Amino acid sequence: MTVARSIALFVLAALAEIGGAWLIWQGWRENRGLWWIAAGVIALGAYGFVATFQPDAHFGRILAAYGGVFVAGSLIWGVVVDRFRPDRFDLIGAAICLVGVAVIMYAPRS
Repeated sequence: MTVARSIALFVLAALAEIGGAWLIWQGWRENRGLWWIAAGVIALGAYGFVATFQPDAHFGRILAAYGGVFVAGSLIWGVVVDRFRPDRFDLIGAAICLVGVAVIMYAPRS
């Protein structure tokens, strides 16, 4: 159950961080206004708290592993929200990052 909880928290963190950054991008670059930017700031703040619920106690490990989730999640966000079409190198890179997440977070340790 701990691995499933950890993965769910990574997904929630990715939604908050990527969504928050996207909202700020929309507010500023696409001229949608300060409300979009404010919503993005709130989402980014929520992301900061989500990581604290990870079962591992080491901040550096959590953040390093989350980096891989962020890479893959950003591509997924681009496909779903912005109709971005990743090429094979995007997909290979994201897969490598997710393998790194698995090694960092879920490898057996003594």
